Amino acid sequence: MSEYGVALDIGTSGFRAQAIDLDSGEIISTAITIRHPLPGANVIDHVNFAIEAGPSVGNKLIIDTINLLLTHLRVDLDKVTRMAVCGNPFQLSLFQNIEVRDLAYAGKRKLERLGVKPPKRDGDIVAARDIGLNLVPDARVYIPPAVGHEIGADALAMLLLTGAMEQEEPCLVIDYGTNAEMALVVNGHVFTGSAAAGPALEGQEIEMGMLAAPGAISDIAVTSEGWTCSVLDDDFFPRGGDVVDPRSGRTLTPGDMHGRSKGITGTGVVATLSSGIDQGLIEIPKIITKDKLLHLQDGMSISERDVSEAGKAIGAIRAGYLTLMNQAGVKPSEVRIAFMSGATGIYVDALKAQKIGLVPAEASQIVQIGNTSLSLASELVRRPAMMDELRSFAKQLRATHCMFATSEAFKNIYAVELSLWSYGMPMSAYNDMLDIYKLPHISLQPVKATTSKLMERDIKDLGRFGVFILDDIGIELKLDLEGCIGCNKCVQECPEDALVINEAEDGNLAIIRSERCNGTACRRCEMVCPQGVFHLKEALARPSP
Repeated sequence: MSEYGVALDIGTSGFRAQAIDLDSGEIISTAITIRHPLPGANVIDHVNFAIEAGPSVGNKLIIDTINLLLTHLRVDLDKVTRMAVCGNPFQLSLFQNIEVRDLAYAGKRKLERLGVKPPKRDGDIVAARDIGLNLVPDARVYIPPAVGHEIGADALAMLLLTGAMEQEEPCLVIDYGTNAEMALVVNGHVFTGSAAAGPALEGQEIEMGMLAAPGAISDIAVTSEGWTCSVLDDDFFPRGGDVVDPRSGRTLTPGDMHGRSKGITGTGVVATLSSGIDQGLIEIPKIITKDKLLHLQDGMSISERDVSEAGKAIGAIRAGYLTLMNQAGVKPSEVRIAFMSGATGIYVDALKAQKIGLVPAEASQIVQIGNTSLSLASELVRRPAMMDELRSFAKQLRATHCMFATSEAFKNIYAVELSLWSYGMPMSAYNDMLDIYKLPHISLQPVKATTSKLMERDIKDLGRFGVFILDDIGIELKLDLEGCIGCNKCVQECPEDALVINEAEDGNLAIIRSERCNGTACRRCEMVCPQGVFHLKEALARPSP
């Protein structure tokens, strides 16, 4: 009788789980969520939610979502005897229902004033019953160690599985996502940082955007005919879409994926920006077409607002890795190897990403790899003895974490990025701005880099039964709106279609899908309410599955 294990990646933008036959090592199936159950667009929003609503609320949302995801793995859960979980320190702390405030606040004095005692995060093995998982009560759950409270299991996975630690010259590793984890390795010393880039590079906060899923436009190729779209098929592989005129959206040549696109994922946004700049259709931040849109297949398009949103994310990532280089005392010209991790890191055209600043312009070698966090969890669930190796690696790792939120260098470089992406500063003036802050110049044109892919998709093997995509987690936030006049302005203002207003006897009731809500960082619903009766914090504190 086969026993099964479950590998789980708790990512900032969604969860990924795989069922694995422990006898053969075969992956049976994959199940993923499209979004994270906590309201918010990035890890900072999730932290704010957990602190305001209470960590036990955040824990419940995460555990309820995992339990729902497990039911879609198509294995007998009574035969699942172990699970391995990977993610950043905040996500794993909420998973374990341990203290998170030490991750939110900098400074020992403030933590002491709050009575916060940072918990140990050196790896743990717990019973499924103690976590609240709907598995065999004694099933063992393996949680990898963190290096420090800022450098988590996901960073360990990124460093181990890319081979960055074996490089003889300085190299950069970035896991591209809502919360862009990055590490600069110099002479065996690791400098890490985490840029809250926001969701634009994963297709969110983009008017016609979506996460990487079947039907997402994932790439653009410029040809003499027009722009050829690539669209993800049911197995997450990019396939040929239509050739279109980007100025009008007219279909010039239908492709295999004609009529099947549902939106634009982050890699498609990157490709559109790069192609638009190359073709003279974008003069940042403006789009130079008659209707100020860049048209893709099936009525999909990119707007000037999308350019601005994507620019903020690109700017945060470039400011992040330039800050790490500044802290490590190396010039951008000395970092010639770059590893790209995560869904965006594997699906994006690496040279297009480099052209717009997601990869250092000076990198002459770019290696693309998929989801390292899930890969590490898969290895650990197959080989539990690996836990000792991870603990040893974490203890030996010489690492320095840079808090971008308090870094003067990051603040100054991001100001330059905002000038570029939001205020129309030409790229030719970039180094002049860096001179003002006494920072090293960057190359304004990328070198001719060689690229290689270690995987063809984010998740290398989807398993015998393929992937199940859980689009609706089913967790709602409810708010009684006494005094609501039913104008529905809040519904119309919500950028993620997360909100509906239902009539009730003693006032209307707001129902918010938690995984779609951008949380307290947005509050458009609250701000647009003419009666002032919409108080989002009250809803966030009362989720009900």
